[in-house]
Amino acid sequence: MTAEPPGQDRDLPLDAHLHTNLSPDSDVPIDVYAELAVDRGIAELAITDHVDFAPGLQAYRYSSFEDRERTVREAAERWVDRGVAIRFGCELTYGSRYEDDVRDHLRRHRYDFTIGSVHDEPDSVYAPQNVAAWCSGRPLSEIVKPYFDEVTAAARSGLFDTIGHLDYVKRYVYPNVTPAQLSEAPELYEPILRALVESGTALEVNTSGLRQPPAETYPAEPVVARFRAMGGRAVTTGSDAHRAEALAFGLEAGYRVASNAGFRSLAFRRGAERLHVPLPERFQT
Repeated sequence: MTAEPPGQDRDLPLDAHLHTNLSPDSDVPIDVYAELAVDRGIAELAITDHVDFAPGLQAYRYSSFEDRERTVREAAERWVDRGVAIRFGCELTYGSRYEDDVRDHLRRHRYDFTIGSVHDEPDSVYAPQNVAAWCSGRPLSEIVKPYFDEVTAAARSGLFDTIGHLDYVKRYVYPNVTPAQLSEAPELYEPILRALVESGTALEVNTSGLRQPPAETYPAEPVVARFRAMGGRAVTTGSDAHRAEALAFGLEAGYRVASNAGFRSLAFRRGAERLHVPLPERFQT
């Protein structure tokens, strides 16, 4: 049977990665996502707006913790009786040089769910004006090393519930490096996966890559399967939507990646409550 192309999927328990207009790169009011979730049968949403710690990054002091928490908690009250649960999360940009700032922020502020991610920065080797020269003539291991080293450090820190879009570098280096080239070097992922296993941090299957040039999840199924084989016990899944039409986009495929790797539930946190959200029955075979 041929798999259906990814789309705005339906009747799923959780989309754990969403950005609203409290992120600088989104224009979606939270109620728009909630209405769509009701219509499509997405039972639970994690609102994970960006938090940056380096001056010059888009989300640095873009919105306050208080504004974000109030907006999400009030929306949760409005929508609970309509069948959608809304959780207050965040996506924190990790950088080893400001790990202490991240740690302090999480010590002072409480979220239901946290994603730690590594992003491009304006002066990095992956910035659009630098990336072609960076990729030219270098071996693959050297090309991805700055990004993968930071992701490994984020995983090792133990600060986050999950590590978001683990190999988002695929987007930055494309088409200079293709996803197929990375798939031929699975050893490059080993330090990250080992750090996740040792720290007990979940791996996110991020489906935004299905609507971007790499055309596969971050990370792809073989990496998720390798994580499982190495002792990984927790995965999350999110659409990483920044636009209304991206809510739940590709989540069926993301759930299937997790299921095919041997996972039967999604790791999640609702405040102090850590739990595993069972995959729907159609993913259990």
